[in-house]
Amino acid sequence: MATETVAKPKTSARVHVQRFGTFLSGMIMPNIGAFIAWGIITALFIEKGWIPVPQLGGFGTNAEGVPNTGLVGPMITYLLPLLIAYTGGKMVYDVRGGVVGAIGTMGVIVGAGIPMFIGAMIMGPLGGWTMKKIDAIWDGKIRPGFEMLVNNFSAGIWGALLAMLGFYGISPLVQAFSTAAGNVVQFLVNNGLLPLTSIFIEPAKVLFLNNAINHGVLTPLGIQQSLDQGKSILFLLEANPGPGLGILLAYMFFGRGAAKASAPGAALIHFFGGIHEIYFPYVLMRPLLILAAIAGGMTGIATLAVTNSGLVAPAAPGSIIAVIAQTSRDSYLGVILSVLLAATVSFLVASLILRTTRHSDEADLGDATAKMEAMKGKKSSVSSVLTGAGTGGGVGVLTGPISNIVFACDAGMGSSAMGASVLRNKIKAAGFPDVKVTNASIANLSDTYDVVVTHQDLTERAKPATASAVHVSVDNFMNSPRYEEIVEMVQRSNAEGAEAPAEAGTSAGAAAAGASATAGTDAASETVAAPSDILVPESVVLNGTASTRDDAIDEAGQLLLARGAVDEDYIRAMHEREESVSTYMGSFLAIPHGTNAAKDHIRKSAVAVIRYPEGIDWNGKQVKFVVGVAGVNNEHLHILSSIAKVFTNKAQVAQLEAATSVDEVLELFGKVNA
Repeated sequence: MATETVAKPKTSARVHVQRFGTFLSGMIMPNIGAFIAWGIITALFIEKGWIPVPQLGGFGTNAEGVPNTGLVGPMITYLLPLLIAYTGGKMVYDVRGGVVGAIGTMGVIVGAGIPMFIGAMIMGPLGGWTMKKIDAIWDGKIRPGFEMLVNNFSAGIWGALLAMLGFYGISPLVQAFSTAAGNVVQFLVNNGLLPLTSIFIEPAKVLFLNNAINHGVLTPLGIQQSLDQGKSILFLLEANPGPGLGILLAYMFFGRGAAKASAPGAALIHFFGGIHEIYFPYVLMRPLLILAAIAGGMTGIATLAVTNSGLVAPAAPGSIIAVIAQTSRDSYLGVILSVLLAATVSFLVASLILRTTRHSDEADLGDATAKMEAMKGKKSSVSSVLTGAGTGGGVGVLTGPISNIVFACDAGMGSSAMGASVLRNKIKAAGFPDVKVTNASIANLSDTYDVVVTHQDLTERAKPATASAVHVSVDNFMNSPRYEEIVEMVQRSNAEGAEAPAEAGTSAGAAAAGASATAGTDAASETVAAPSDILVPESVVLNGTASTRDDAIDEAGQLLLARGAVDEDYIRAMHEREESVSTYMGSFLAIPHGTNAAKDHIRKSAVAVIRYPEGIDWNGKQVKFVVGVAGVNNEHLHILSSIAKVFTNKAQVAQLEAATSVDEVLELFGKVNA
């Protein structure tokens, strides 16, 4: 029988650039605090700073005549590139990838002798991706007891080789590129041509291509220029809030309908909050307004060039507050003028366009917002200001293909892992194996998912961290009817051919490093090697003695305790978890486990299985099987995936009920310890 293949939508060049830019931004943005710290120290303590201090600013010599190193140089040379590299490697292959990426970056740093931000953006993801591929070679083949030895030495050896590659191979190339790019920028400055960059930058912002330009080129070059000159104009080429403010002010005076009504709130968010994307729908609604943004951007850059003004570090987000905070001591007048004049020119041009063209703003603002979100590939966290809609729960239609789904629970080790396994299998069966389905604790969620699935009692806790995702609430993780709705949503979103950029740290990370789209789809679940001692015959009880929910939790906890997997405090945490949110999964199954805060009380991964032939009451639900869970890292997810497969099959559940030996139970779980 022929198998029908679902065609994947083609991805445009714009989306590829968006993905690349999103990945670059994902390396820079988590470390903006470090950039700000460096900017503050630079502005205060360098020789031209507000409070010159040789020992901190790195100028002059000490009492022995040795030049002062200071904080400024080491932070920009070592700290910031290593943070970027670690973040990039972690996005591709978690902490292990981050460590190897940082090791490799040291070779580039030492080899070049200049701030190596571009080198860090290369070596970080490259280190993570290559380490991931190397680990895959012997995944599941290491003899028990040798895992730590192999893992540590493989990371150390490969990291050392990458450091040498960075020193001899990558460093000269990146240094040559940085020098060439710097020469181009200097040529534009010397010939008064820098304002022309707005012709490319302003349209790129509206198309969400700015991250590739800003974080890929302007920020690294700006840092180098700031180190040499104490400031850089490059930090404000894209971050100037003036052009967007002018457009929103024009809508306040000359717009109509919903656009005019929403413009004041949008202006506040844009100017003070620094979220520039909020003005993009206004431009998309009237594409001719891009001329206003370009004119404003050119004016701002020209003002900076004429007054020789700049910032000491990146202004992120692009709020006027961040801009002023990072302004060089001698540049306040020029920077403030650049923002004001950019806003003025943008306002005048936008006003002329609004007054001389006829258009129904009220009818099209919602469509323009949807178009903006489609280009972004996800819901905008500020779109509710424009449309009056919040980020509601439940299943909805996204603006692009769904590629990243997360199951979230309090601890991220039990119920969410089971639910993720069930839905992953359903989505694969529907013909979408590239859709990534993972699980996480609510405390570790970030706004990088298309769909977030939570127990109905946890949805409100998950929303603040994942405001742009569609939230789906379920009452159990094993056989919720909402799964079919999610599968239909995946089918619909992919069939519509919407082109959405991958999220930073997921498939975007793999794409940026050259990995395939499916590399690591099941890294947190079915491909995780199952250590041979996670489920042992001694931890399988065919006839449990408990008659109540709490007694059953104690019975499961005692089996884990007897294995040396947990301490007494973990059993107490299992009860706390149950009081917070039920671990009932459906299909007569409950999987009690500790809270997220109790992970310190886990000594090793273990699973205990207890059968109650007569059933016990579990918050009004009948439970015949209790699976106690204690997991370190992701070692236990393989077995939970196997258990989930069994309990979604009614015939296999019936076999479990009829099993007369422990071996039969282990056999039904698919020899999970093999």
